[in-house]
Amino acid sequence: MKLLIQRVGAARVEVEHEVVGSIDQGLLALVGIEPQDDQASLSRALHKLLNYRVFSDEAGKMNRSLKDIGGGLLLVSQFTLAADTRSGMRPSFSSAAPPAQGAALFEALVELARAQHPQVACGRFGAHMQVHLVNDGPVTFLLES
Repeated sequence: MKLLIQRVGAARVEVEHEVVGSIDQGLLALVGIEPQDDQASLSRALHKLLNYRVFSDEAGKMNRSLKDIGGGLLLVSQFTLAADTRSGMRPSFSSAAPPAQGAALFEALVELARAQHPQVACGRFGAHMQVHLVNDGPVTFLLES
């Protein structure tokens, strides 16, 4: 699983001009699910999302996690993160999970996140989405689990 996380002041995702998920300060996580991912991958990924220290403390150092600041988590499925881009001029998506597996695991990740964190929003799996964000920093990391 690949997670592209961005520290945000605010973020929202729209489908057909309708806001389907939004947060204020927190993390936007673009989620790329791969065929080998399973429930254990979800647990590891969520643990990292909630505990990765990317928010500043009083000294200005990245020492606080999403849990520490009580921020929002916006999860957006993005199969293109799992693309193989090593050769050619067009990405190959054979390294991404098949749609049924990806949908099931993404929904399981959302449910698990909502059970462990009070502020969780999400996009709509498989939909054409517009993601709006105010990247704070900018701070962006690629996490792999």
